[in-house]
Amino acid sequence: MNLDTRTVGKAGVGNARALWFPAAGQCEIRDEAMPPPVEGQVLVRMLFSGISRGTENLVFNGHVPAGEFERMRGPHMGGDFPFPVKYGYSAVGRIEAGSAALLGKAVFCLHPHQDIFTVGEDAVTALPDGVPPARAVLAANMETALNIVWDADILPGDRVAVFGAGVVGTLVAYLASHIIGTDVLLVDRNPARKRLAERLGLDFTSGEQLAGEFDVAVNASGSGDALARAIELAGQEARIVEASWYGDRPVSLPLGGAFHARRLTIVSSQVGSVPPARRSRWTYARRLAKALDLLRDDRLDALISGETRFADLESAYPAILADPETLCHRIRY
Repeated sequence: MNLDTRTVGKAGVGNARALWFPAAGQCEIRDEAMPPPVEGQVLVRMLFSGISRGTENLVFNGHVPAGEFERMRGPHMGGDFPFPVKYGYSAVGRIEAGSAALLGKAVFCLHPHQDIFTVGEDAVTALPDGVPPARAVLAANMETALNIVWDADILPGDRVAVFGAGVVGTLVAYLASHIIGTDVLLVDRNPARKRLAERLGLDFTSGEQLAGEFDVAVNASGSGDALARAIELAGQEARIVEASWYGDRPVSLPLGGAFHARRLTIVSSQVGSVPPARRSRWTYARRLAKALDLLRDDRLDALISGETRFADLESAYPAILADPETLCHRIRY
C-alpha cells in the first residue's frame, strides 16, 4: 500500500471529538488526541453516523449484563463496560489520508460517534455507486436484517410474520417480501407505523385482528409479549426467530399448551456470527458489502426518522433514545 500523506499534516493535527457515556444515563462530548495514520491505516472524517436506538439505549442506561461485557464490545469502542464507554457502530465518512486508492472515497465503518478517526484500511468499506452517504448509516441495520433472514430460512411461498416495525424488523420484512411468493406481514402495536410499511410496500397490522398460522415468525420488537404471540401463531413445525436482545431483562415464555405438540423451533439470531450454512463462503466483509448494496432503494430513506448536528448531540442524545418514535436517527457532522 502507498500511504498518501497529502492531507495528513492538515487533518491529523489537533483533537478528535467523540460521544462518551461516563455513567448510566449520562453522555458528554470529549476531546481525544488524533495521531496521523501510519502504514496500513486511513484517516476518516465523519459525514454521518446513525443511532441504533435499541442497543445504544441498553448501553447508555447500563443494562449490559456483566457476563456479556466482552461479547458486547464493538469494533473501535472506547473504554470498558459498564462505564465510561464510547459506543456506536454506524459511521459513514470520507477518507482524508492513507491509501492512495481510497483517498477521497466515502466509506462505511463500525465506529462510535466521533468526528474524525484513524482505523485500519481493512475496517472500512467503500460505498457502492447509487448508495448516498446519508442513507448508508442504515448499513449495520441492513446487515443485521440480512443475517436474520438467513437464520429464518425463509423460502418462496412462506407466510411470514415480523413483529416489531423498528428499523431492523422493517428491514427484515422488506427483504423477506422480495423472496418470490412470500406473504409477509409486519406487526407493530403502534398503528402509526402503518405509514412506514406502506412506503415500503409492506402489509401491516397493529395486531388486533392478527390470526392464522405462519410458516416463519420473527420477533424484532424487543418485547417478550410479541414473542409469546409469535409462538401462539406459529404453524405446525414452524420456525420462530428471536432477533431482540433484552440486555439484563428476563423474559417469560408460554411453553405449555400446544408448543410441544406443534414441534415448534425457536432460534436466536445475532449479527456477530454468520449462520453455519453460509459460514464457509460468506465472510463478514462479503456480508457487509452485500448489506450496503441492498441500500440502493430510495424508499429506505423512510427509516431515517430525524437528524441532529453532532455539535448538539450531547444535549439531544437522551431524548432521541427515549422517544419511542425514533427509528434510525442520523447525526450530521
